[in-house]
Amino acid sequence: MSTVAPGLVTGTWTIDPVHSEVGFVVRHVMVSKVRGRFAKFSGTITVADDPEASSVEATIEAGSITTNDENRDNDLRSSAFLAVDEHPTWTFKSTAVTQKGSDYVVTGDLTVRGVTHSVDLDLEFNGVSPDPWGGTRAGFTATTEINRKDFGVETNIPLDGGGVVIGDRVQITMEIEAVFQQG
Repeated sequence: MSTVAPGLVTGTWTIDPVHSEVGFVVRHVMVSKVRGRFAKFSGTITVADDPEASSVEATIEAGSITTNDENRDNDLRSSAFLAVDEHPTWTFKSTAVTQKGSDYVVTGDLTVRGVTHSVDLDLEFNGVSPDPWGGTRAGFTATTEINRKDFGVETNIPLDGGGVVIGDRVQITMEIEAVFQQG
């Protein structure tokens, strides 16, 4: 095993969904921001000797979306928005990792509603720590911004006097805690 960052050993790390979060923010009626998250997701991070040869794969269950409003969540699950009956998962598969200062950019293919686009995730490595169960955990923060219309989420309601109910830009933030998979 070699180390690519202090404490981060090469090998496979599995995302711990209990201690991680995949959240998003989108503008609402042009004056505020609505926050939400996905309750169910999984993924692996494969750390290579050369950090730029590392990779990430993740899956999000689209139907697990929650914004703390059941009516809005049901609307978001409908064919007007995420179409979870036809497209139950989102996937991300990295295609490149590049160093950016002391952090990294993970480029990869994001598939939402059956539409795939390349996105860049700004990745911050938050460190490594032993856990109380004899394992090793690493923390990462990843952020990106997408245009929902690029992924076929076109529904919107115009406002009197201009503007729309839902903004096009969606900020996505992931707080990831991953567990090293021993041998």
